[in-house]
Amino acid sequence: MTMTKVAILGASGYTGAELVRLIARHPSLQIAALTADRKAGQAMADVFPHLAILDLPPLTTIDEVDWSGVDAVFCALPHATTQKVIAGLPERLKVVDLSADFRLEDPEAYKTWYGHEHAETALQKQVVYGLPEFYRDSIKGARIVANTGCYVATALIPLIPILKAGLADPDWIVIDAKSGASGAGRAAKEANLFTEVSEGFHAYSVAGHRHMGEIDQELSKAAGRPVVASFTPHLLPQNRGILATTYLKGEADTIHAHLAERFADEPFVHVLPYGKVPATRHVRGSNHCLIGVVADRQPGRTIVISVLDNLVKGASGQAIQNMNLMLGLPETTGLEQVPLFP
Repeated sequence: MTMTKVAILGASGYTGAELVRLIARHPSLQIAALTADRKAGQAMADVFPHLAILDLPPLTTIDEVDWSGVDAVFCALPHATTQKVIAGLPERLKVVDLSADFRLEDPEAYKTWYGHEHAETALQKQVVYGLPEFYRDSIKGARIVANTGCYVATALIPLIPILKAGLADPDWIVIDAKSGASGAGRAAKEANLFTEVSEGFHAYSVAGHRHMGEIDQELSKAAGRPVVASFTPHLLPQNRGILATTYLKGEADTIHAHLAERFADEPFVHVLPYGKVPATRHVRGSNHCLIGVVADRQPGRTIVISVLDNLVKGASGQAIQNMNLMLGLPETTGLEQVPLFP
């Protein structure tokens, strides 16, 4: 079997470690290079002891990578740093970017949400948005794929089919989302200390979270007209998982039937029986997304609840799903893990 040699840029973060964990058992991918900035020169086992059982290359700087021995790249770098890095890579490399640097198609929208000019607008035109359940045909032929945001994937997976079918009012969409603390990354931040997060639950970036631009972009395409959804993120005192509760004006039984039909053949998206609701613990450690649909007590209103693991289907697992498509591999390769419980 031909092995595709991959580099993981930013391997010292949570999504980088999750890429290593998943790729280690991928039958067609081989890790050829791992990079970090502050931790360059260290062994991956010293940074993440749970990966000590694996035979991995040492962490290096990006400048030290021998690209002649690399076929594909996963970029798990901080936002605003990836643009120039990808622009400097050999053009033969296939790239999946896990940052937000290439998710927004309009450079003006990027400037609005991220506060600075996009540095590689010409490269942006080559990028395919990385939500495989809706863009897999384009992803197959792409050189660069922009992996979706974790909050965004949780909300968009059920909402895109609903809006495309005209089953809900595009002007009345409320997304109430909650994420585990790993969604904020591994960098040391006062707000993410155990004593700041434990035994508490709070909203943040209210009415101004950067993922709003991405949500509006994709919902507008689905509806065929401008859509501005209400979205509020919350931080949960847990490690993994995202739960999005979305409120809609539309008939619940019709919405459920449509989603069940739309995702019947999708390997990673599952619609629960009508009236049943999922929990984050039902998808922990897996690349699956579960969706529940419930009729609100007010006639003509629907509650849609979707869950996924923010580090897998919300980041690294989805990145591998995208790379599988780019390499012509079965989409599920290396991602067959059953969720962990408890």
